[in-house]
Amino acid sequence: MRTASLRRTCAALAAVTSLALAATACGGTTKEDVKNEGGAAASAGKADPNAATKKGLTVGFLPKQVNNPYFTSADQGGEKAVRELGSTFKEVGPTSATDTAGQVSYVNTLTQQQVDAMAVSAQDPGALCTALKQAMKNGIKVVTYDSDTNPECRNAFVSQASAEDLGRTEVQLLAEQIGHQGEIAILSAAQTATNQNTWIDFMKDELQDPEYRNMKLVEVAYGNDDAQQSFQQTQGLLQEHPNLKGIISPTTVGIKAAAQYLSGSKYKGKVKLTGLGTPNDMRKYVKNGTVEAFELWDPAKLGELAARTAVALASGQITGKEGETFTAGAMGEYTLGKDGVINLGKPTVFNAGNIDQFDF
Repeated sequence: MRTASLRRTCAALAAVTSLALAATACGGTTKEDVKNEGGAAASAGKADPNAATKKGLTVGFLPKQVNNPYFTSADQGGEKAVRELGSTFKEVGPTSATDTAGQVSYVNTLTQQQVDAMAVSAQDPGALCTALKQAMKNGIKVVTYDSDTNPECRNAFVSQASAEDLGRTEVQLLAEQIGHQGEIAILSAAQTATNQNTWIDFMKDELQDPEYRNMKLVEVAYGNDDAQQSFQQTQGLLQEHPNLKGIISPTTVGIKAAAQYLSGSKYKGKVKLTGLGTPNDMRKYVKNGTVEAFELWDPAKLGELAARTAVALASGQITGKEGETFTAGAMGEYTLGKDGVINLGKPTVFNAGNIDQFDF
């Protein structure tokens, strides 16, 4: 069991880092800037948690990129929820994930069409702000999902998972696979990546628990989210640490490259690998026995929660203030955190039993 002191420390750290997944979420905006611009756009009005869920709304979804399997899955989850709630769903968006001007144009289009709410995965934290603020002035509720804007530019942000959950669960997954014994390493992205470092801090803290006393973190390597570098770093880790039992790679590029190396080496099935990956990247490595289990959030559930949040906002059940709660159908009850952030929940674990149910 952890001490009460450690729990308090972890809770404080979790509060500070809950936005780590959206590495660009704050975009350098200061608290004073936010206050001067009216704070979280959500702060106007008062929530009525008992208000009826409005029907006949129009909810627009604007992903970073249409025809991207990840966002297709997310937006299908959103569409299903919107239709279930008795409203109309529409998706618009650019074909390029770097077409910020295109995203701005689509925000303006949705505003002109007078949708009741929009869910946006922002390509840039600040570039959409002027357009989104105009939408809110027109009475449109704005939810960001997957990738945030500056907090004052939307009503709420639906985050994939908390930084703490991602860090701790990856250690837990690997520990189960290696019997809580042996040397382990971490293959990260860039040494300066804020989200990676936040997750790694929670991994290190998790490893302080007595149940991991027979596990030892021997190295953190960096593949810079480059497939070739990550492949080479995996090779280097195994050469440098011949007794290595497992690797955690909290980056989709890194875990795929590590799996590729292990799959064609004598270490296949002997050195365990987990981390954050997509089912489509990792499917063959799960099926050929290189990887037992890895994790990521379920984008369909992310889209569903974004849709349900948008409808709750449009219905007046929430405004986006910290501490407000609402029920997201069968997903259960959610509470808004600091700056209107809602965490989807613990990541989804993918293994041989369920990986074919996902396509992203």
